[in-house]
Amino acid sequence: MDQEQAQNRISELRQQLNEMAQAYYESDQPIAEDHIYDGLYHELVGLEEAYPDLVTSDSITQKVGGQVAAGFTKIIHDSPMLSLGNAFNLEDLQSFEGRIKKLIDEPIEYMCELKIDGLAVSVKYENGQFVQGATRGDGKVGEDITANLKMVESIPAKLNEPLTMEVRGECYMPKSSFVRLNEEREESGQAVFANPRNAAAGSLRQLDSAVVGERQLSTFMYAVANQGDLDVASQEQGLNALDELGLATNHERKVCQSIDEVWEYVQHFQDERPNLAYEIDGIVIKVNNFEDQEAIGYTVKAPRWAIAYKFPAEEAETLIEDIEWTIGRTGVVTPTAVMTPVRLAGTTVARASLHNMDLIRERDIRLGDKVMIHKAGDIIPEVSRVLLDKRPATSVAYEAPTHCPICDSELVHLDEEVAVRCLNPMCPAQIKEGLSHFVSRQAMNIDGLGPRVLEQMFEAGLIKDVADLYKLSTEDLLSLEKIKEKSANNILKAIEASKENSLEKLLFGLGIRHVGAKAAQMLAAHFGTMDAISQASVEEVSQIDGLGSTIANSLTTYFANEKVPVLLAELAESGVNLTYRGVTAADLAKVESPFKDKVVVLTGTLEQYKRTEAKNKIEALGGKVTGSVSKKTDIVVAGLEAGSKLEKAQELGITVWNEEEMIAAIEGSVSHEEN
Repeated sequence: MDQEQAQNRISELRQQLNEMAQAYYESDQPIAEDHIYDGLYHELVGLEEAYPDLVTSDSITQKVGGQVAAGFTKIIHDSPMLSLGNAFNLEDLQSFEGRIKKLIDEPIEYMCELKIDGLAVSVKYENGQFVQGATRGDGKVGEDITANLKMVESIPAKLNEPLTMEVRGECYMPKSSFVRLNEEREESGQAVFANPRNAAAGSLRQLDSAVVGERQLSTFMYAVANQGDLDVASQEQGLNALDELGLATNHERKVCQSIDEVWEYVQHFQDERPNLAYEIDGIVIKVNNFEDQEAIGYTVKAPRWAIAYKFPAEEAETLIEDIEWTIGRTGVVTPTAVMTPVRLAGTTVARASLHNMDLIRERDIRLGDKVMIHKAGDIIPEVSRVLLDKRPATSVAYEAPTHCPICDSELVHLDEEVAVRCLNPMCPAQIKEGLSHFVSRQAMNIDGLGPRVLEQMFEAGLIKDVADLYKLSTEDLLSLEKIKEKSANNILKAIEASKENSLEKLLFGLGIRHVGAKAAQMLAAHFGTMDAISQASVEEVSQIDGLGSTIANSLTTYFANEKVPVLLAELAESGVNLTYRGVTAADLAKVESPFKDKVVVLTGTLEQYKRTEAKNKIEALGGKVTGSVSKKTDIVVAGLEAGSKLEKAQELGITVWNEEEMIAAIEGSVSHEEN
């Protein structure tokens, strides 16, 4: 390649990479997989090294991250938030060590940390009080997201010591939160997030901080940018100090004495990656000693004493055999690719959500295409790209459906949505999905009414809406296939028991658009009765802290439907409770309990309580039940076969109870418990 050819290729690469970076960092909607970006970036670095006179200051190799988004105040970082150089194999790590040893003529310790796939953030404390939070931005100037970071539970408002300092870390979305969020977005016709990283970034860039609180983000802090009064000499000591101050760090870290030991750590977590509760895309390796770090120094955009090992993309090739369309309870029509079964990340995959027609068009996915698939967030099978060189000559573009595959009603593409919808309220698919939602555990929790039983009931004409569930008789149930007398009695008992649920369960079960379980609980606690909620104005609902105009408008629109009062009257006539029976602020003020104002984690198998039942009782006694152990945790209740959460609690010196101790605390408390 001569100079002119190199110049042309460099220009081409910079344009491609700038477009990819803008989509990734600023729009939070990537247009290429990480390994494709990394490959092009690596090629550009190689060309710029071969032709140094072609390197310019505006090259993406000389810049960090993205630009400040509109709507956010700019914050100039006290010291740059740099990116890291990449390694893709053992040889790259050995070369990294070789460069280090040329500068440091003594044994080197390496701190290995999981590379969390999230958004880099800076958090400042003054005299122990959280005062400012920012994104990395372009490394020099970031976005002020203080209000949003205050909604992230793992970032304490106050440190355990009154120190003035700046810490940096990664804000991420746990895999479980990512799956839940995408399900909710798909159901409401919104574009889904490509992966947990983009979901976290999109959440932190919300101008409404209440939205951030709903999305259950978390953080791992990994660096002290401004140590202030913190007296530490190494990365290991720094992370341990952050733990003591009450900040969350990742405890899977390890100090290694050689690159061979580093490689063992890399390989272990490459295998363990699918089992983690959060997504990682590699391992960060840092020289442990701070004096050694300073001696080794920095390049224009990255420290020379650290490197990020990037895991290879885990993909598989398969064939698109068909595209099926399913109808959700809100009428959203969702495409699913039916593929030739293939092994991917330890499981056999034969189906992958295509989310919406826009995605099918964007990636030009067609029947008969050979495609590469991966797992978004290590969980959800997704089509990465089409192998165009293997496309049949007879291939034609996939045509969007125009009518509902179930009721044949014309599909509608609303202006503000990416989804198409069936707007027929009597569509059998929507009714059946709505029934399944109503009886689900988070809603009315009616055991024995799975999708197959509900479908039989619907097809037999026994039920047409949720009110009909409360009119079922033993004879009705016995007329169904495979339902015997014992099963029929159990189902009727479960239906009868559900009448006593507190209002928020019913409100969530009604399937009102945008009203999730948390919003339903807040509404029920605030208004007290279904009648009060149904009469509430948009302004009254919007004034509830944590609920916005989207929920308020959706709620009032639902209750304006003339069929809703009829449905509620039928439910009331059947004896279904329409009042809030949960714990109020006044009730909590009277509680005397070891759980009051405590953060509790349940782990292992409980023998006398279901996990949800124990959680409800503890929260009725003023406790807060969370899913992970941290410095903020007060009590860990360990059931049978308790694993890593118990180990972490013991490591942090947190109080550990067995189930008997938990029961004794519950029974010895004075409270107003939820019915």
